[in-house]
Amino acid sequence: MKKRNMLSVLHPRSGIRRTLILAAVAAVAATAQAKSAQSVRAPLYWSVYENQFLKEQAGQDDIHISEAEWLANIDWVDAHLKASGYTMVCIDGWGDVSQLNENGYRLSHSRHWHHDYAWWSRHLQGRGLALGMYGNPLWIHVADDDTQRLIVGTELPVASLKNPAEDARFQWVQVDRPGAEAYVKGWIHFYADMGIKFYRIDFLSWFEDGHDRWQGRVGPKRPRDHYVTALRWMREAAAERGMFLSFVMPHLYDEAAAERQYGHMIRINEDTGAGGWTKWSEWFRGQKRTGWSVYGNAVDGLTYWSRIAGRGGVILDPDFIRLNTFASDDEKRSVISLCLLAGAPIAVADQHDTIGDNLRFYTNPELLALNRDGFVGQPLSWDPTQEDSQIWFGQLSGGDWIVGLFNRESAPRPRRVNFAILGLVGPAQVRDLWAHEDLGAMESFQADIPPRGCRILRISAPPADAPLP
Repeated sequence: MKKRNMLSVLHPRSGIRRTLILAAVAAVAATAQAKSAQSVRAPLYWSVYENQFLKEQAGQDDIHISEAEWLANIDWVDAHLKASGYTMVCIDGWGDVSQLNENGYRLSHSRHWHHDYAWWSRHLQGRGLALGMYGNPLWIHVADDDTQRLIVGTELPVASLKNPAEDARFQWVQVDRPGAEAYVKGWIHFYADMGIKFYRIDFLSWFEDGHDRWQGRVGPKRPRDHYVTALRWMREAAAERGMFLSFVMPHLYDEAAAERQYGHMIRINEDTGAGGWTKWSEWFRGQKRTGWSVYGNAVDGLTYWSRIAGRGGVILDPDFIRLNTFASDDEKRSVISLCLLAGAPIAVADQHDTIGDNLRFYTNPELLALNRDGFVGQPLSWDPTQEDSQIWFGQLSGGDWIVGLFNRESAPRPRRVNFAILGLVGPAQVRDLWAHEDLGAMESFQADIPPRGCRILRISAPPADAPLP
């Protein structure tokens, strides 16, 4: 039997499927003008990730980013990305913990740096930028016999929070010990008081139950309430200082019940790594797993977890973007478009000397307007194995609709949308946001989407007093 063209799901005569779509459209419309309960939107920023990843892949021993490289990239962000809304630069891992303060908190990225985080935070603020932090407030970096560094606000040694007998890759806070809450909250306060308002908190799955999909046992299996308590402490401290919490490597058990309650943003796929279309769309495609990471690639993750996203909901994080690793302009447009239609961040990891001619994809003002609006769309299906999931839609706060027609496949695919399904009566004005072209008044739109490409449309309803056709 010939497979039914999935595009018919957007035609008004689709029966039960049409009813489901209309319900979804109504739900999106109902939230389009709602204020975010968290008063946050997905950040646009630059990350050091690619710099250090490439050094690691090259087998270098000390792969910290030097301050000269760091500054060169800051200068580039300032000159070429800041005006488009990318107002943060974020440090990542691969440094060292040679410099700690009196409470055991990390002061700098590397022993080779002349300036600490506080200095760089001030420097960036002076340029209209902000520093984003990486780490985990549950990590302990002091020696077992250290008696000098004390838990903030107490006379208790930080080392008293460790369990030296614990077989784990990191030294973790024992949350049931005296002073644990003060230590965890104090770390967030410490960075927030430097003017740092973004904290990327990594390896959460390794703390929660000590299991890693690829490495096996990396720590003990803890009581679930220890993990939930730790996240709650983080969120309480963040609320006190206006810190944005980004949860990385979470298992997302119970449909992300704990993470969506306490995090502003959660990772929903495996690391970017070498980048390219394979990691973005094909890595373990369609395979839903238990624990970190539930889905291997970003498209699957954004599609499935969009069920919990929305204005006022948790933000979905598809990890860093390295456009220089993608093979075609169509792939690059699809990556940026899906991030913005899903209400996700764009975390640029290309560098001043690797960006090539890709800056134009990051700085499309008509697409970035979605981020400024707080737009969060939905796919027609939350099941990434269904081709319906490659059509996204949502409503801007001013009433216009955004429709994204994607094609993850390696051959062209037809896509069609009838605007009546959005509740529009009569022809609507349609604009192509990548071509920057008004397409005129239409009641529907159809096109063959190229392999790994997309068409992103902004649909404006006719004025209420417009004459009927």
